[in-house]
Amino acid sequence: WRWWVYGVVGLVALPFMLAIAYIWLPVPATPLMVWRVLQGHGWERQWVALDKLPRAIPQAVIASEDNLFCQHDGIDWHAAQKAYAEWRRGEGLRGASTVSMQVARNVFLWPGQDPLRKGLEVLITLGIEPLWGKKRIMEIYLNIAEWGPGVYGIEAAARHHFGKSARRLTREEIYRLVSILPSPRRWDPTVRSRWGDRQVNRLYRRVAQLQGQMGCVR
Repeated sequence: WRWWVYGVVGLVALPFMLAIAYIWLPVPATPLMVWRVLQGHGWERQWVALDKLPRAIPQAVIASEDNLFCQHDGIDWHAAQKAYAEWRRGEGLRGASTVSMQVARNVFLWPGQDPLRKGLEVLITLGIEPLWGKKRIMEIYLNIAEWGPGVYGIEAAARHHFGKSARRLTREEIYRLVSILPSPRRWDPTVRSRWGDRQVNRLYRRVAQLQGQMGCVR
């Protein structure tokens, strides 16, 4: 029984120790990355600090993924309550995930969708939000997000799709990369389409509308 207790304590303590370490250290891998490798995909990745990236990149992510990123405590409670009500009505468990929740899920939890994982995601988010802060959360997000089969992080995405460093991306290229985040293994930012053009134009408008509300990532 002593060894069972040690094992349980270790499993509980591990996320806390990792969360503290990731205040300063790059996240070496995520469960999703490992799962993709086991599925036969490659691994393209290169960590880059947030202050080395164009300001347009985190701004585009906020405009596309989480308009209230700089205002909420990690959880968009209104959206979460709405998603929970829909689930109770049998409409399925939809995301309602903020950038902070996506980071919590991808760094610490297993791939998939189930109520247990969603509950843990909320608890972890509330822990890392004050511990890491907005800039660090955005930095980790931009370095672990999936941008294609085996492609992780904005630097690898820029080199894979456009053959250049993320620092040299044009604003339109940034918007095309960010626009595929909901389904990065299905969409290609280099392929012009009516849908892609609409997404880019929407991001131009949305970023302009949110100016003044994205100072937490500067």
